[in-house]
Amino acid sequence: MQSIAAHTLSFDIAHMLAGGLVLVSLMMLYQDRLTALLHVLGLHAFVLALSVAWQAHIQQAPHLYITAAIALGFKAILIPYSLRHMVFKMGMHREIETVGGIGLTMLAGIALVALSLVVMLPVTANADPVAREDIALALSVVLIGLLMMVTRRNAISQVVGFMSLENGINLAATGARGMPLVVEISVAFSILIAFIVIGVFLFRIRERFDTVDVSALDRSRGGQD
Repeated sequence: MQSIAAHTLSFDIAHMLAGGLVLVSLMMLYQDRLTALLHVLGLHAFVLALSVAWQAHIQQAPHLYITAAIALGFKAILIPYSLRHMVFKMGMHREIETVGGIGLTMLAGIALVALSLVVMLPVTANADPVAREDIALALSVVLIGLLMMVTRRNAISQVVGFMSLENGINLAATGARGMPLVVEISVAFSILIAFIVIGVFLFRIRERFDTVDVSALDRSRGGQD
């Protein structure tokens, strides 16, 4: 009986952390300033690191602790700090423009969470109890990340949406008994390289157009046609 209770508690904590990642994703949709959004991005990665570390504990998979450390060091600290430094150094406009407004975006995010649960829970009915809910919640995080990329005009906020999406993929992979360590490390370095490339392009865009608002870039392109 005591063993069953401990097992149930492990499941509850895993689901609580995965659900917390969904809530932080919704918090991202609510932000209307870049600096606040980057702080929430750090929180998002921190919750992911906690979730992965807990999965490492309940799965007895020590290699997942390395994944948790990568999420904490790179995604929760280094990348948000670097993006924040970039925002201040480039003197970017810190208000975030959204397509359709924050209210409609929040409603769309909640609808995507409901859709993920409705679609994934029946499909994974025979899966491991921990993986079943975690995969459904991870799909919610991925869809909310895509929503942010579509509804945000600022290039930095679109990068944040991409990072959120990648966090959701990591949550799904670790909940489903994890990825091989070599894949996790390659993903981490791929994200780091992509981040460096994105930073270079942002500086070039800022130098050429004096803005990183993608709608302004579209107008510039239209004027050249």
